[in-house]
Amino acid sequence: MTLALRVPEELSARVPAEQRGPGRDRSSVRLLVSRGTEVAHHRFPELPEVLRAGDLLVVNTSPTLAAAVDGTDGHARVVVHFSTRGDDGRWAVELRVPDGRGTTRPRAGGPAGSVVSLPGCVHLVFEEPVAAGNERLWWVRATGDVPGLLRAHGRPIRYAYTERDQPLSAYQTVFALPYADGAGSAEMPSAARPFTERIVAQLVSRGVQFAPITLHTGVASAESHEPPYGERFEVPEASVRLINAARAGGGRVIAVGTTAVRAVESAAGDDGVVRAARGWTELVVTPERGVRVVDGLLTGLHEPEASHLLMLEAVAGRAAVSRTYEEALRGLYLWHEFGDVHLILPDQEPHAARCTGNYW
Repeated sequence: MTLALRVPEELSARVPAEQRGPGRDRSSVRLLVSRGTEVAHHRFPELPEVLRAGDLLVVNTSPTLAAAVDGTDGHARVVVHFSTRGDDGRWAVELRVPDGRGTTRPRAGGPAGSVVSLPGCVHLVFEEPVAAGNERLWWVRATGDVPGLLRAHGRPIRYAYTERDQPLSAYQTVFALPYADGAGSAEMPSAARPFTERIVAQLVSRGVQFAPITLHTGVASAESHEPPYGERFEVPEASVRLINAARAGGGRVIAVGTTAVRAVESAAGDDGVVRAARGWTELVVTPERGVRVVDGLLTGLHEPEASHLLMLEAVAGRAAVSRTYEEALRGLYLWHEFGDVHLILPDQEPHAARCTGNYW
């Protein structure tokens, strides 16, 4: 899906919400709520009043990595974006070139056999593109400890629309958990960024539940709008029980972020029942495929050409997405990971009971 809209540069959120004025915190963003083509304007701290008892929020616990590291390709300066670690120990990486403004622009990786040198005597040997015809992301074999390298020399990935580097803490969500193997996301699961412990407590007190899942995201494809590639995910048994119980009781299952949609829908069968699953998913949620589990979605505002819009259309429909984005532009909402958020709710009530199988 491509929207016939242009997002002005001034609507890019250049710094986190808590840095845009006194008395603000990360929840100080706007919340655009859509039900079909009906749109309402809120502040994010009003989320507990927008949701209701019985709703279930599916949240991604993947932490954000300091995935950008300076290096050299021969005598040329490069920046390596570490994206995804494969089961064979290799990493998918993206090479970038410093642009002189503190950010980077993309460049092709490879060729096979080429070597990039990084701090701490770590070297990357390029082996093959991640996907045929895509020279942007390559599988590399690292000589050295990559998680240790990222902890010692990495910084969060950022793009030209942001004003300056931010500490890694600015890219962590309240739901992020440490993983013993150092796994995490190359870029923040940003839809959850506005949540604070206080808002979580208010939601729980109103009867809203949380189901944690994991999906470790790779680098975004903001320049070329490529479809997602394989990412590691897990939907644990405890969350499966919560999701299926909510559906059986007529509750609304609301994914916090497109990563949560991708994980849950990857664990759902044709019968709409979610089962515990882990591994790799290459699922692309489109209007043709549709959604089997998710009733609603809390997400950021995506570029008009982004592949994520296909997922939004699968959840809400083309007319609703178009209407909402036109309203977001008129209302001067802010885009990108530090920007405002959009809550898609169903325009019809979920069925009172959807007992389509054995939930336990």
